[in-house]
Amino acid sequence: MPVNILFIGDIVGKPGRQAVSRELHRLVDRYNVDVVIANGENASGGFGITAESARELFACGIHLFTSGNHIWDKKEALEYLKKEERIIRPANYPEGTPGKGSTIVTTPGGIKVGVINLEGRVFMNNLECPFKTADREIAALSESTKVILVDFHAEATSEKTSLGWYLDGRVSAVVGTHTHVQTADERVLTEGTAYISDAGMTGAFDSVIGVRKDEPIRKFLTQLPSKFEVAKKDLRLNGVVLTIDDSSGKALTIERVNIACE
Repeated sequence: MPVNILFIGDIVGKPGRQAVSRELHRLVDRYNVDVVIANGENASGGFGITAESARELFACGIHLFTSGNHIWDKKEALEYLKKEERIIRPANYPEGTPGKGSTIVTTPGGIKVGVINLEGRVFMNNLECPFKTADREIAALSESTKVILVDFHAEATSEKTSLGWYLDGRVSAVVGTHTHVQTADERVLTEGTAYISDAGMTGAFDSVIGVRKDEPIRKFLTQLPSKFEVAKKDLRLNGVVLTIDDSSGKALTIERVNIACE
């Protein structure tokens, strides 16, 4: 039986939450979605996530949040991730970091979907190897399910593509996040793993990757520190819809989603 998974690209601030509220139910109906997963590390004010923002988005129909390097930007995340099992952080953070890096979501039809969150190292934090961490997490999840999705929160396309090929045939999908710019390289790799370098951003597109345009421009011109504020205009929802064969764990299709919400 195929399982349909909607993965929503990085939700940025209140505009991103508004886009989800407006469009998610229509997407679920259109694609007969079984599970909704979203990257939520920027859901609260553009940096981090709070319990309040998470509850708002869970109420819209999101089943699980992945995250990345901004997951710790709100202090409450340190305690919140200890008790909220529907939010995961990159699995390659050091041992003892609050939260967990992988989990299993069960669809209404009883299909188990494994989800792994990883963070890249190129131009980012010097974490444990995401490739070796993936090996460990896949081994654990494979005991329960063949349907496994990886959110690889990374900067460099080369690192993302390399992980996609490294995991080809061992996971159902490798979906990139972090850059907030949706790529046009979605495909099913030769051994059956769906891949895209970046699922994109859900939020205001009259912006520089979700924040007001003037401050990033000023920072590039002057090299002085700037305070970034979330932009508000031209709301869009980015992501991908994946169809996975639950018996084999192989991807059947991957389709980009880019919806204007205004």
